[in-house]
Amino acid sequence: MPDRTACVLVIGNEVLSGRTRDANIPMLATGLAGLGIALREARIIPDVHEAIVSALHDVRDRFDLVFTTGGIGPTHDDITAEAVSAAFGVELEQNPDAVKRLRDYYGPEHLTPARLRMARIPSGAALLDNPVSAAPGFCIGNVYVLAGVPRIAAACFDLLKPGLAGGAAIISRAVSAAVRESDLAVSLGGIQASFPDVDIGSYPFMTPTGYGVSIVARGTDPERLDQAAAAVADAMRALGVEPFFADHAAAADESS
Repeated sequence: MPDRTACVLVIGNEVLSGRTRDANIPMLATGLAGLGIALREARIIPDVHEAIVSALHDVRDRFDLVFTTGGIGPTHDDITAEAVSAAFGVELEQNPDAVKRLRDYYGPEHLTPARLRMARIPSGAALLDNPVSAAPGFCIGNVYVLAGVPRIAAACFDLLKPGLAGGAAIISRAVSAAVRESDLAVSLGGIQASFPDVDIGSYPFMTPTGYGVSIVARGTDPERLDQAAAAVADAMRALGVEPFFADHAAAADESS
């Protein structure tokens, strides 16, 4: 399994209220897996200074990389930059390079005080390019601070990828069948014990015709994944059903 790990902090009351559905966790999880970095934890926290600082203190020493999304816009409730500064014990300052990027994007006559809020960066942080709307994210220590808008977050993350590679890509094999998860449970436990280097998950779903389950094996060794998937398929056949295979875990998206 991968040596490098990551955590995501989604910051925003709008996500906690249910008004906005987060799209950044799946984007980052998929992108990091392709780089050989395992996303091990994700949290959704409010736009509350103390909550952000506390979360950063908790996770930045436990994971190799920490990504935050949200809270770096132009309004009063965008407080992520202040909280990150506090967590690292540095000053929050108006970054000249960030000001220039915003001035070039908006034009000097439209660089309002609200927009200048997006140029406030913790002292010592490196700016992250934003090819969509110019307002930069930033990186300090092992913490990468991204916008909450999914299109912007994805564009910024794409530019970061070349410098984040952690090893062999995390890949998956999925085996599905029209069988109850509980009928497969004992066999699945034995298979997991035989493949300790493979992360095996079980994801039940319902179809108009009845029950089903997708078993997803994740890891970095294609041969081991194929062997684990074959063992799962044999267990399904022993229950009298014919499995079907997929290279990725798309079927598991239906799980509850």
